[in-house]
Amino acid sequence: MEQQNQFPTTGQVIYGPEASVRTFLSHVFAYMATALLLSGIMAWLFASTPSLLSYLYNVNAEGYITGRSILGWVVMLAPLGLVFLMGGLVEKMSGTALLATFLAFATVMGISLCYIFILYAPEAIIRVFFMSAGIFSIMAVAGYTTKTDLTKLGSLLFIGLIGIIIGSLVNAFLLESSTMDYVISILGVIIFTGLTAYDMQKLKRLGDVVATGTEAAQKMALMGALSLYLDFINLFLMLLRLFGRRD
Repeated sequence: MEQQNQFPTTGQVIYGPEASVRTFLSHVFAYMATALLLSGIMAWLFASTPSLLSYLYNVNAEGYITGRSILGWVVMLAPLGLVFLMGGLVEKMSGTALLATFLAFATVMGISLCYIFILYAPEAIIRVFFMSAGIFSIMAVAGYTTKTDLTKLGSLLFIGLIGIIIGSLVNAFLLESSTMDYVISILGVIIFTGLTAYDMQKLKRLGDVVATGTEAAQKMALMGALSLYLDFINLFLMLLRLFGRRD
């Protein structure tokens, strides 16, 4: 769930008469949509194929899942590692290598999310997905059109993000409180809703100065897509925990 502020900081800002915010953002959303589609396909494929699911979870003689396998834990943690890899080596990686890593991230992330098809009814997943898409779209438009500088808000939201990560870990391993889980989910919705607007404004500003058609522009678009993808996925998961009807 860790992800924000993963935009590249290339040595210099690239200016050019061909710079276009809309062109840049169209690339960002194209990458994001591709990642979401890939993740969705992989999640459904693993959830609907028992032979694949058995690699991720241990199943007892009665057919009930008893826990994650070693590979399941690797798959669960791998997306976070790939996010750090992209953020830390973005300036050293080529555009092609960054794209390959981004697609690998989306693939593994999708596999790690297959559990939602086990825990929640399909109609609940679909309903919450469109709810998330609506909220995300509204906040993306708000971030694009607002004249208010959201930098300070972004800093506060990032602090809040760290807080819910710590709270989630404490609750998962120590408290196991359903009330705490509910509170974390509500705060998560608020935080990722705000981060969507913040990241969108930041991307708009990047689009003002980046020269389209360059490798630097591709890298910025990929990292922007990564941030928006994670905003959306985390918003979706938090809403699913609140409104998803469990099977």
